[in-house]
Amino acid sequence: MAPGAARRARRRVRGALPAGARARSAEDWWWDQLAPSGSGYHLLQSDSMLLVLPGPGPARTRVQRRAARRTQRLLPPASRASAAKARPRAAPAPEPQQGPDPGWGDRIPLEILVQIFGLLVAADGPMPFLGRAARVCRRWHEASSQPALWHTVTLSPPLAGRLAKSGAKAEKKVLASLEWLMPNRFSQLQRLTLIHWKSQVHPVLKLVSESCPRLTFLKLSDCHGVTPDTLVMLAKACPQLHSLDIQHSMVESTAVVNFLEEAGPRMRKLWLTYSSQTTAILGALLGSCCPQLQVLEVSTGINRNSTPLQLPVEALQKGCPQLQVLRLLNLMWLPKPPGRVVTPGPGFPSLEELCLAGCTCNFVSNEALGRLLHGSPHLRLLDLRGCARITPAGLHDLPCQELEQLHLGLYGTSDRLTLAKEGSHLLTQKWCHTLRELDLSGQGFSEKDLEQALATFSATPGGSPPALCSVNLRGTRVTPSTVSSVISSCTGLLYLNLESCRCLPRGLKRAYRGQEEVQWCLEQLLTSLPSSS
Repeated sequence: MAPGAARRARRRVRGALPAGARARSAEDWWWDQLAPSGSGYHLLQSDSMLLVLPGPGPARTRVQRRAARRTQRLLPPASRASAAKARPRAAPAPEPQQGPDPGWGDRIPLEILVQIFGLLVAADGPMPFLGRAARVCRRWHEASSQPALWHTVTLSPPLAGRLAKSGAKAEKKVLASLEWLMPNRFSQLQRLTLIHWKSQVHPVLKLVSESCPRLTFLKLSDCHGVTPDTLVMLAKACPQLHSLDIQHSMVESTAVVNFLEEAGPRMRKLWLTYSSQTTAILGALLGSCCPQLQVLEVSTGINRNSTPLQLPVEALQKGCPQLQVLRLLNLMWLPKPPGRVVTPGPGFPSLEELCLAGCTCNFVSNEALGRLLHGSPHLRLLDLRGCARITPAGLHDLPCQELEQLHLGLYGTSDRLTLAKEGSHLLTQKWCHTLRELDLSGQGFSEKDLEQALATFSATPGGSPPALCSVNLRGTRVTPSTVSSVISSCTGLLYLNLESCRCLPRGLKRAYRGQEEVQWCLEQLLTSLPSSS
């Protein structure tokens, strides 16, 4: 191609580029436009020029090419000129189609864009999405900067877990960024979580108290250096703060007690880790400093405390009458013995969930459970995993009539314990119409007792199908006929655990998840029943 023709080709290429292709390279755009069209042109691009070559024609042999050149040399000059004029010219390149309009993002109303971002934030949290979206364009930066999107934030130093000096430097860098973020982004912050902060907790919470008046929930996980003044300052500056989670953090009991005395009347939820300082915090709760408390959870930390927790049940019922959720997880606890005059407490009339689960044997008995739940008719969830001293007769005497989840599994218990072999039918007969989840793993009920208990789901009152959707029978003496009857009766069964069931055939002792797997188990059991009999 002649130099003049090459320049004209480059001008045509540059002039044909639409406005929407500015963000993309010319090479990408031309490959999208010309390569699929089959126009017979090839693009060869270098740093200095763009060369357009015609596509290859039909292949000719060497003899034909030599004959064509010989014929051209034998023709007179006049004939050569006329042949060149008569030669057909290549068809011009098709006009490229109009590319996408680069202004589509500017035409989306800001309110709609904020709603779209709000859906993503609700699903995955504000970070790192909002930080990345702010770098796309001005409109996205404006949308991602709306304080309404920054309602839930989790902050952790980037070098958490490293050396102490490196961690302190990382915390200072994050603190420098928070000095700008707090007033400009976190003015509507509602839920804040701090993880792995070792030395800068007080400056961070001071910024929160100055810029986040709408804070309602604060969680400190693996944080150190929380002083009494820090939490009291936060309680005074954030009048809507009603939930505090300090599990697995080193917080002085004085700090928590002072915080509860300041924010106690509005407190709704409290999460604690059991330690030697828990007694002082529970003492504040027993003194009615949090009359509106609805959720109380006390669990063990990484280093287990072998000292049993004595819980004055009746005093807690008087101090927290609105309690809806009570969790004492993996604790060695026992109710404080009542005085000489046995007077039942007011109970927890609003209690809906009670979790006393533990991996080791505890001191929970039928008498202690009755003291806790004698005034709780609206209980929905009862988790007694590891409570080997609880019997079906004790559960049958509870006042709750619409229990939905019952967990009685025994995990890691000693073989020396004497487990009940009868009475499981008392549980299913009382709650077969409302029970959705049942866990009897590790229990010692006999084959006939389990058959009688699970048969109640096939005769639910009113003829309606049972609501049972999850059954854990791991390690029990359940038989194939009993399992098949349960699957046939409970059409909505989604989880069935048959691991280590000694009475079942080999190959079926596993957990089944989903209706397809549960139905497959039913088919296998039905085919194995004649041979087993």
